[in-house]
Amino acid sequence: MLTYEDCVGLTGLEEEEISAIAEHEHIPEIVAAEMGCCLAGKPGGESRIMQIIRDDIEAANEHHHPEEALHWKQVLTHFSQAHHLPEREAA
Repeated sequence: MLTYEDCVGLTGLEEEEISAIAEHEHIPEIVAAEMGCCLAGKPGGESRIMQIIRDDIEAANEHHHPEEALHWKQVLTHFSQAHHLPEREAA
């Protein structure tokens, strides 16, 4: 049987990146892991993941949660560096 950690390992994403997808899409993290895996493997998918994280930053700022916004900014920075993408890449 696969564990959640096994599924995360198969996605090529970090847990926090999957959490960003789950929060954005209002879905369980295991479903977000599957979605993230599909996105990461298709053209434009990494840009879509970056937009999801940027949307999470914006939502946190709109709800006056600066610590959460900072967290998602760190996730965005890590994602863009790990995938060799500019942080401001358009979706």
